[in-house]
Amino acid sequence: MKLGEIAISEIKINLKSRDDIPPLLLGLQHIYTNLDLREAVFVILEENILVDIDPQNGRPGMDLWTILVLGVLRVNLNWDYDRLEEMANNHKTIRKMLGHGSFGDDYEYKLQTLKDNVHLLTPEIVEKINQVVVEAGHSLVKKKEDEKLNGRCDSFVVETDVHYPTDINLLFDAIRKVISLTATLCTICELTGWRQSIHNIKTVKRLFRKVQKLKRSTSKDPKKKEQREKLIIEAHQKYIDVAEYFLAKARASLGEVNGGGVMAIALVMEIERYLSHADRQINQISRRVIEGEKIPHNEKVFSIFEEHTEWISKGKAGVPVELGLKVCVLEDQHGFILHHRVMQNETDDQVAVTMVKQAKGHHPGLISCSFDKGFHSPANQKDLLEHLDFVVLPKKGRLSLDDKKREYSEEFINARYQHSAVESAINALEVHGLDRCLDHGIDGFKKYVALAVLGRNIQQLGLKLRQQKKEKLKKAA
Repeated sequence: MKLGEIAISEIKINLKSRDDIPPLLLGLQHIYTNLDLREAVFVILEENILVDIDPQNGRPGMDLWTILVLGVLRVNLNWDYDRLEEMANNHKTIRKMLGHGSFGDDYEYKLQTLKDNVHLLTPEIVEKINQVVVEAGHSLVKKKEDEKLNGRCDSFVVETDVHYPTDINLLFDAIRKVISLTATLCTICELTGWRQSIHNIKTVKRLFRKVQKLKRSTSKDPKKKEQREKLIIEAHQKYIDVAEYFLAKARASLGEVNGGGVMAIALVMEIERYLSHADRQINQISRRVIEGEKIPHNEKVFSIFEEHTEWISKGKAGVPVELGLKVCVLEDQHGFILHHRVMQNETDDQVAVTMVKQAKGHHPGLISCSFDKGFHSPANQKDLLEHLDFVVLPKKGRLSLDDKKREYSEEFINARYQHSAVESAINALEVHGLDRCLDHGIDGFKKYVALAVLGRNIQQLGLKLRQQKKEKLKKAA
């Protein structure tokens, strides 16, 4: 310990605060001060993260505890990196939790250092730590050591950070990236022809805006409708022609590239990726507008930046569509999330058995689980019984006599009443980071979800610790 540093076990956290930070810090404090728990967490971190980096040659290192604390705080409290930098440098209690003294320690975290180090946490690392935290939570709340777990499983949509997609705005996204990246590449390789790249992007944007504003005629006069349709086709064709001109020019520039090193190679690969996106969008616009064809859903892409984004319609009132990925969570009766899964091109009924098997692999005490009708399939009704003592899975459609006997039983009805509590867990996750994923790529998405689940479980741990401490203080008084 340094002069002025306070031991993490001695940090005083306000038990009366209604803010989200104190319960999270209480949970982190419990992890650090419980020797067996801390050892288990640090073994996982040490096996997967290299922190001894030469500051003169590469990423400025952080200790493992700091990386974990900052990663959990950022996602659970729904902060971007700018807010994280501000709080890490100026929030008194957080700095104590990071091991900084109250005086004489003016160390400041830099924005890029925070990004580089927090990114070292992978979904696999976070998932392993999460299982250790859940076990610690169970040892804290279970009345009996062999107490069984009852789960409840449901899915929800985590949105990606994208705009509403149309084929014309996706084409504009692709073209502007091709132009700007090609201009950068030509600067590195000392090639000419892209000096007016900003003007070129504005040229494409003007045509895009013109197409965007055109609306089909609602007139009853067939001639007016035909004139408007012709105008729309002409505007789209001009937009496509200009886009194709810049794509051909970019391909010609790529053919002239010679040298430039690793950076040039990376830029060429990135430009080629956006070129393929632009080609696809031009093809779809031509087919839809000029040829009058309806584009099949499976051919559509909903973001050229977050390519994993899916178009999800869950039938919620006032929410016709959500852009992102579904995430399935399995929570126990104590409020801890035992397992989660990011669902790529999967439906609820396809993940029900997998969720239970994987959750039971980590927590053998899981004996029952409840679902809603979206998880039903005849195979699931049978397969889930091989892993659980009691399955609460309502059947879709008309019920047979055996189904009625099962679903009208008192045990089944009571479990169905308890199932709705999973909505509270989902709402808590959405409030604490999982309304929209701010990280990029599918790996970033999975890491973001895993950190949100870990943060929620640590916060639950802190809430239960706070309740126990309040009760002790009340008895002492």
